[in-house]
Amino acid sequence: MIECQQPHLLFRSKRKEPLENASHVRNAVARFDQVDGVTEAERRAAWKRIQAAAKRFGVELKNAA
Repeated sequence: MIECQQPHLLFRSKRKEPLENASHVRNAVARFDQVDGVTEAERRAAWKRIQAAAKRFGVELKNAA
């Protein structure tokens, strides 16, 4: 079985937090510290995806996470 990449999910392995528009990005930032069951490496990768999505959708991030 081939697993397809899901570039618009914040935590791909958990299938959590879609990043498909500016509202999703803001929601992901607000709930970022509430996600349980992920490693620090997954958390760092997720923050990079948030930053990329924020740039793509014009969402300004203040220094957080």
